[in-house]
Amino acid sequence: MPVESFITYIQHEKRYSPHTILAYRTDLVHFAAFMSHTYELQPEEAKYVHIRDYMVQLMDEEIGPNSIGRKLSSLRSFYKFLQKRKIIPASPMSLIRAPKSPERLPVFVDAEKMDHLLDSGEFFDDSFPSVRDKLVIEVLFGTGMRLAELLGLKNGDIDFYEETIKVFGKRKKERIIPITKQLVNQLKEYIELKSVQKFNNKTEDLFVTDKGAKIYPLFIYKLVKSYLTYVSTQDKKSPHVLRHSYATSLLNRGADLNAIKELLGHASLAATQVYTHNSIERLKTIYKQAHPKA
Repeated sequence: MPVESFITYIQHEKRYSPHTILAYRTDLVHFAAFMSHTYELQPEEAKYVHIRDYMVQLMDEEIGPNSIGRKLSSLRSFYKFLQKRKIIPASPMSLIRAPKSPERLPVFVDAEKMDHLLDSGEFFDDSFPSVRDKLVIEVLFGTGMRLAELLGLKNGDIDFYEETIKVFGKRKKERIIPITKQLVNQLKEYIELKSVQKFNNKTEDLFVTDKGAKIYPLFIYKLVKSYLTYVSTQDKKSPHVLRHSYATSLLNRGADLNAIKELLGHASLAATQVYTHNSIERLKTIYKQAHPKA
């Protein structure tokens, strides 16, 4: 089936992440069900009118514009694949435009609040779980790496001499991130502490659970949410918020936007420019607070 051929293609040739592959599969299965139930057709038989009707159904179901946009992006990639394979002569997506999404600024935690969380001594102790928890937050906030990149870290990915961490980002693209000497020392101490724990199995994974098993996404989500609750009242508290906080902090301190792009592993500058809006909002706040005419 074309859908399965496409999934195999993005898995083995494009080397997309498991999370991205699952999202594509879910979107295409959902569309295939719509085509079968509504028109008794296969996805590869779709025309412009079918895609338009699918969008109308999604809107009737009160699916948000961001989610609709993602589903249409999946379909666009799928039909582009079918065109390249000469399974269809033209893409039914050529005239389709995704609904506009309301602009949302990245959520971040102020650097001062993060400093209080990590440096005040109120929230962490010398036990292995606590040292690990603190280091997870230090690494996320101190490097801006993605959750998937954190989960894939090995002990050997740290270059203590060069003071860098090697990560594998989207599509397995390698990226080298500089780290502070303080973070280097924390990593050394953590690895040493981990080595003396009485785990049944030793592993080269950098971060492990209390029992020495490989960490997993929900573990990190709960960890980050738990600690950010101490210093932030905003609803969203996730590893990606720390990535946003890293980028916003760099920009507020005068870092070049192209440098931030490379540090974050963005494919294009457009993805990085969203952080400039946060800085502009910050400047507006400062202006209103400080200018006599404001």
